[in-house]
Order: sequence, then C-alpha cells, then structure tokens
Amino acid sequence: MQYPDDLLKNVLTRTRRIAVVGVSMNPVRPSYYVARYLTLKGFEVFPINPGHAGKQLFGRTVKSALSEIDQEIDMIDVFRRSEAVPAIVDEALEVFSSLQTIWMQIGVTHAGAASKAQARGVTVIQDRCPKIEYQRLFGELRMGGFATGIISSKL
Repeated sequence: MQYPDDLLKNVLTRTRRIAVVGVSMNPVRPSYYVARYLTLKGFEVFPINPGHAGKQLFGRTVKSALSEIDQEIDMIDVFRRSEAVPAIVDEALEVFSSLQTIWMQIGVTHAGAASKAQARGVTVIQDRCPKIEYQRLFGELRMGGFATGIISSKL
C-alpha cells in the first residue's frame, strides 16, 4: 500500500504513546526490536501480549489486553495476523477515545477493520513498519534499507 511521506511523517511526529500488540520477549523477533527501537527514539511503548502479561519489557509491565492500559494511547502497532485485526481495532476504538492511528505491520492488512477505524476519524496504515518508515523519513535509511549518506549526530 502506498502512503504519502508527509502523512507517515506526520503520524510519527504527532505520536507519543504506542501500544504494541503482539510484542515478543525474544530479542530476535521483529516485534521486540521494533518496540525497542521506538522506545529508544523517545516513544512511550506499552507492550501487549497475554502470553507474557506481568513481565517487564522496556521498563513497562506487559499487559494482556489494551483495556488494561490506564491512559490514552496515540497509536496501536499491530504485530498479529490479519484475521486478529478486527478484534484489536474494536477494543482500541472502545478503550481509547483519542486514538489517532492504527498501524498494521508488514504483511498485516484488514480492509473491513481499516474502514471501521477510518469512519471514526482514525488514521490507518497497513502493511508498513513504523521503524523502517521512521528511519527512512528522518534520515537514517533509504526505502531499500541502505544508509542515506546523511551525516548526523543523532542515534
């Protein structure tokens, strides 16, 4: 799916709190290193995985469901199969009144759930990775994953 760079950059600039649904405790899994990267970039990451509920990850307690988060979330980052998306979107729309974005990871799409969220004014991004887009849009990587050649002192 194609999204304008200014839309992606706007989402990543306005977002502060991200719930990562399906995060893994295994450091070689994409959900782990994406969540870790977002934490290192200053986002507040709220890990969600019922199989690891109660454990600590990136300074936060892993929750089993979005409904266990006691503050507003700006973005939901979905690391689950496409068929799990409708239930996640329904819970997110019910729990977070000021939810701005639902972001589905590479390979994850669901047109019906996306339409439902968009009808509520939520931005939906599908089949993309916020880590890759952040690196690409903020001078760390080109779309193909190569160094941009931009010299910067930021991590």
